[in-house]
Amino acid sequence: MIFERLEQYDYEQVVFCYDEASGLKAIIAIHDTTLGPALGGCRMWPYASEEEAIDDALRLARGMTYKNAAAGLNLGGGKTVVIGDPKKDKSEALFRALGRYVQSLNGRYITAEDVGTTVTDMDTIHEETDYVVGLSESFGSSGNPSPMTALGVYKAMKRTAKEAFGSDSLEGKTVSVQGVGNVSYSLCEYLHEEGAHLIVTDINQDSIDRAVKAFGAKAVAPDEIYAVEADIFAPCALGGILNDDNIPQLKVKAVCGSANNQLRETEKHAAMLAERGIIYAPDFVVNSGGVINVADELHGYNEGRATKKIEEIYDQMDKVFAIAARDNISTALAADRMAEERINQMMRVRSTFSINEHSLISRRK
Repeated sequence: MIFERLEQYDYEQVVFCYDEASGLKAIIAIHDTTLGPALGGCRMWPYASEEEAIDDALRLARGMTYKNAAAGLNLGGGKTVVIGDPKKDKSEALFRALGRYVQSLNGRYITAEDVGTTVTDMDTIHEETDYVVGLSESFGSSGNPSPMTALGVYKAMKRTAKEAFGSDSLEGKTVSVQGVGNVSYSLCEYLHEEGAHLIVTDINQDSIDRAVKAFGAKAVAPDEIYAVEADIFAPCALGGILNDDNIPQLKVKAVCGSANNQLRETEKHAAMLAERGIIYAPDFVVNSGGVINVADELHGYNEGRATKKIEEIYDQMDKVFAIAARDNISTALAADRMAEERINQMMRVRSTFSINEHSLISRRK
């Protein structure tokens, strides 16, 4: 039923990549290129079936369309998934074969690091194509994206605090943080420096201990984080964690974190949060600092320029809240609408004919 799925959400292209010599089995999904070439990471995962891999590629590609549009990037959405165990199936040959498939798309799709892949893997892909970002710093690239992603989350949280409390100051506010990985540790640094109080949890005790020592954070068990008294809840671990069972437990005024796909069922659980008077900061706007940072590599990486663009996430959140109020909808739907309005506007702008290197007139010359 692949064509029915493509028609349902208006996908442009799906490429199945197979290389016998390296064992490569991959799917590149391109959702929409209205704003520009599709940018999205390369995920490697031991999928239980080919159907599961296809579904993940399509879902993630569409998500990148919305994330890139909402971030104000001139990029569409795409994704690569590689079927395989990243702990044992990686090889130079596999990623170079994938690089040749990316190259064959002639810039319609640009790949990057994602779950199960590393900067080193991107460097290997780069041996075969220039259509890859998130390379090692030896290539003049942006390096570790975690601090930049955290900066975006911090700016989004400040704007969310303004919506919830009337001021964007986080001084004296209590933030409960679920998961203290690379991004959220950097976020905790920003919050601690501003004078916020932190409550943290993680499945890794070393991560908890590190945050407690560095920031004077209070530690709680993973299943206790939902019910703690706080001002803002920051989900920074797994997706799909806000659901029928734990939303009623929340004792916060806002939710703003770095995790992807935080709502188990977007419309239903966004409505549940709103009914309880809890302001939700849509995750794909909040955590877009990472993609903004690597996208800057396409222009020759400039940290100052990337930082300025990431700080504008504060303004993007302002637009989300304005659309939610204008249309009387949830912030989750407002974020989607913000992305869709930008795509539709540019679709109309680009319907105007312009002579370029691909036009018949220029070729005749």
